[in-house]
Amino acid sequence: MNRRNFAKSALLSGVAVGAAAALAAPAAAQEVTAPAAGSNLDRILSSKKLRVAAIVGEEPYFSKNIVSGEWSGFCVDMARSIAAELNVELEIVESTWGNSVLDLQANKIDLSFGLNPTPKRSLVVDFSDPLFYNTFSVVAKNGFTATSWEDLNKPEVTVAVDIGSTHELIARRYTPKANITGFKTRDEAILAVAAGRADCFVCTIFLGLTSKQKNPQLGNFIMPTPFVQSAVSAAMQYDTDRRFRDFVSVWCNFNRGNGQIREWIVANLSKVNIQPEDVPAEVTF
Repeated sequence: MNRRNFAKSALLSGVAVGAAAALAAPAAAQEVTAPAAGSNLDRILSSKKLRVAAIVGEEPYFSKNIVSGEWSGFCVDMARSIAAELNVELEIVESTWGNSVLDLQANKIDLSFGLNPTPKRSLVVDFSDPLFYNTFSVVAKNGFTATSWEDLNKPEVTVAVDIGSTHELIARRYTPKANITGFKTRDEAILAVAAGRADCFVCTIFLGLTSKQKNPQLGNFIMPTPFVQSAVSAAMQYDTDRRFRDFVSVWCNFNRGNGQIREWIVANLSKVNIQPEDVPAEVTF
């Protein structure tokens, strides 16, 4: 999609998002029937609630209004659409990226959006088909430049990562020769770059764009070549009755294919002052 079409998508998203979900929900909801007792889908339909994890301060994925307590973000838009298709109430459960997997295992939530499916994670939770594909980027300290992963893959380059994250996996995969320095949290890694104690931080494009905007002390926002992407999915409890998983996967493929997920993403990027032209034209979701 070129920049002109991308901008057009952003303009249309504010109208199309809510309308499409509202029109599609009633017909789909009538066709849902509860399966055998004990399954994920049975629990959701019986309780009339879809419990979804949300994380404070993770724009454009999640955002919580501190005055009203209302949640927004493109993952919340997705959750509302799924709840409408099932004709159930959406219940937001505040969590963290790390705790959301534990919350699934403890049956505190039914879905967790925005997780990268990895082999290790798949041992403990199930994943839907991809919601979208995230592209990895780099935010650098002032004065540091690079255009490719090879430019970063040097012993004299200090790459900051948040320990245990997909960012770390990508950094170790593509910059094994660099001086990779781990931090307990993502914010600590970003502060290290802003303070000049690290040359750059490997992260996803959404995180890179929002971090650059929130931290004027940071330098360049870089999309190293070749572009590296990873799937982003919805996670759920393992279930011998796979109909809930299959339903979410069909929902993902349908809404990704018709451009709805892209519209949700673009609309929520604009809420944090990231415009279509700020996203490289080569990047696809």
